[in-house]
Amino acid sequence: MKVAIMQPYFMPYIGYFQLLNAVDVFVAYDNIQFTKKGWFHRNRILVNGEDKMFSVPLKKDSDYLNVSQRELAHNFDSESKKLNRKLKASYQKAPYYREVMPLVEECFQRGTGNLFDFIYTSLKLLTQVLQIDTKIIISSSIDIDHTLKSQDKVLAICKNLNADIYINAIGGRDLYAADVFRDEGIKLRFIKTKHLEYKQFDNEFVPWLSIIDVMMFNSKERIKDYLQYCSLV
Repeated sequence: MKVAIMQPYFMPYIGYFQLLNAVDVFVAYDNIQFTKKGWFHRNRILVNGEDKMFSVPLKKDSDYLNVSQRELAHNFDSESKKLNRKLKASYQKAPYYREVMPLVEECFQRGTGNLFDFIYTSLKLLTQVLQIDTKIIISSSIDIDHTLKSQDKVLAICKNLNADIYINAIGGRDLYAADVFRDEGIKLRFIKTKHLEYKQFDNEFVPWLSIIDVMMFNSKERIKDYLQYCSLV
């Protein structure tokens, strides 16, 4: 069985969904420390031909809390409406705007006010729309020693799930030792996104933007093809 484990990101780039699509079970970390410079609550979109960061407003709190302990800001509703207006202004002439914008708005309306729940429910909705049927599990629900860190925790999760292949994003290649996984009967692989480019109005192509951008300019059938634009190394 192929397993991947990742931090939960809001509206992540296409590579995140390629990884999700490549495995049988995807574990979303909820008991991992939040980092404000990470991608938990922010991503990039196209604005006037350039990439611009957007972020989900959060309540001020300790930087040492887990993502599951962080909450959306009290003014989230008004701020999310501002962000939706920015998205509408940026993408209203995109070919798939009419079908994608309601989906984006629904993602902003989901959740309970908890950051992890907000990300998780939007991720579940997007995988459904993209016809990815991978099982998604929340890390804290897995019966392991959750005080373990890094590679040790990944190995514990893999063994609990009876994984024989663990696939990680290529950016984490230096974090894991293949021989350690091999000793546990698990093959370590990394997913690498191949070059893909699509028309973004008449602008020079800007890569690695949020899945929002991909969906605005591409049909579901084309995105399904993009999910295969990757290789395992």
